[in-house]
Order: sequence, then C-alpha cells, then structure tokens
Amino acid sequence: MPNVAELVTGATGFTGGHLARMLVGRGHQVRALVRDRSKAADLEAAGVELVEGDLRDPHALDRAVAGIDRVYHIAAMYRQAGLPADTYRAVNALAVRDIIEASARAGVKRVLHCSTVGVHGDVEHPPANEDAPLRPGDVYQDTKLEGERLAREAGLRLGIEVTIARPTGIYGPGDRRLLKMFRGVARGRFPMLGPGTIYYHLTYIDDLCEGFRLCAEHPAGAGRTYILAGGEVTTLNALVALVAEVAGVKPPGLHLPVWPFWIAGAACEALCAPLGVEPPLYRRRVDFYTKSRAFDIARARTELGYAPQVGLREGIRRTLDWYRAQGWL
Repeated sequence: MPNVAELVTGATGFTGGHLARMLVGRGHQVRALVRDRSKAADLEAAGVELVEGDLRDPHALDRAVAGIDRVYHIAAMYRQAGLPADTYRAVNALAVRDIIEASARAGVKRVLHCSTVGVHGDVEHPPANEDAPLRPGDVYQDTKLEGERLAREAGLRLGIEVTIARPTGIYGPGDRRLLKMFRGVARGRFPMLGPGTIYYHLTYIDDLCEGFRLCAEHPAGAGRTYILAGGEVTTLNALVALVAEVAGVKPPGLHLPVWPFWIAGAACEALCAPLGVEPPLYRRRVDFYTKSRAFDIARARTELGYAPQVGLREGIRRTLDWYRAQGWL
C-alpha cells in the first residue's frame, strides 16, 4: 500500500488522538492541526507531524491540508458552560465548510467529517438508522447538524468526496466523559433516575477509529453518511449492571424519580450560565436517564465492511483497568 498523507483535526482530544496514533501504526504519514503545540508532545513523539493553528484561521487550514490525501475532521466544540451559540456555530458548522473548501483547493481526495448520533435526538422507534428523523436538542447538536449540511453542500459544489460519520457514545482507555458513571457504579454511589429501561449504545474507541478509516478509504463511502456504533445495545439498567459486575460490586438498587432532578438542573443552569460557571447539575445530565439511544449499523456493515471487534464486557474491563491505573477509582 502506498504511503498516504492524512490530516487529523482534534488530535489532542480523546478520539482524534487515538485515531492519529492508529493511522501512524498503519504506516501512514499523519499530520495534526493543533492550537497549542505544547499539549501535543505525545503526538509528536508518536510520529505525528504538527501544524499549529486554529480551525477558524483560513491560513492555518491551508497550511494543514497542503500535500494531504485524506482529511479526518474530528475537532468540535463540545458542551461548555457559558459559551455563546456563535462560538459553537463557528467551530461545529462554519469551520467544517472552511476545511472542505481548503481541502478542495489542495487537491485532497476525501474528507471524513465526524458528526454525532445526537442529531437524531431522542430515538422514539429504536434502533434508528441514518434515515431516522433529525431532532437535535441543544446548541451542540444543532450546530453539528448544520455542519453536516454545510459539509454536503461544499462537497457537491467543489467536487470533493465527503463522508459523514455519526458515532454513538464513545468510551475506552483515555475517555473521561463516562468516568463519572463508571466511578459512581464502582464506588456504589451511582444514582439511578427513572426506571432505567431506555436503551444505551456505546462505541469502543478502537472500533470507532477503524470505522473512521473505512469511511475515509472505502470507495463506497463517498458522499454517504454512516452511523458507527458498537455491536451490542443494552438498556441502561443492563449497562450499569454489567459495569458493576466487571467492577466486582453490587449494582444500584434504588431508583429515584426524574422530575425533581430535571427541575433542579434547569434552576442550576439558569443561575450558573450568566456567570460562565459549569452547573453542578444540568438537564442534559438528567436526559442521560430518559432518552433512548439505540442505533442500526447495518449500512456501515454492508457498504464498508464495518465489524466491531471489542465486546461490551471487554471494553468495560479495559476502561475500568485504565481508570484504576490513573487512580480515579
């Protein structure tokens, strides 16, 4: 296989970092666009070329894509307290268009744009596929959906191949978003709100990165959108019970009503948002217990040969082991 030059944005984050290192391991030339070079020393040590700059700077984008064959656009503005909607839109939508335009000018063959299954909102009829209704529920999901639209429009307008991936909840060694749940269950302090019968669908980081690679390389992927997820879907009750079993503890037995916490979350947001402070409780955290997330990955399996390799139990074990090694459990 000829040596391929690839750009990864968001490489200082959990997902982008794993992807960049995986591609280096496959013998590819990998470049990363980073805002702060000092935070990317581990990437440089792994053989990743660094280009310093911001996604919102067109000159930085031109430097980053020069001589590149494929772009993996993973970077995004995730939920942070006090950020105006314009900031989310600048990064999650407008910058997507800009990097595709820069890629087209540079002769890049394909751009893989990472979106989120969050654009589907609460799944009323699980499992949802790529054609399920789009119902984003907050500014993050709204701007990610706008980013998808701008990506498709730019691809068609400029004649460059664009593939969109929508991952489900990502976990594995290095992840911190699910740390609170894993740690709470392992310590016997995880609150269960509601009946726990909603579906929850995780994606192990190694499987996701392989899915990204297939989206970027497979000829069938051009112009397509794919949901990438693990091979197992569970209810929230079953997921928590499995984490508890692997951790060697009893699963939570007490289920509390949802509505008092949702009201408390709304009040915390109202008080903290004007101050730019992360609220101790917010409605999105309560939504974790109430919104179903179950997805059909048949399109990626059939068209790309996507086949998740890491079972849920094994993925949970690896993640718990990593958390222990960090002293977080």
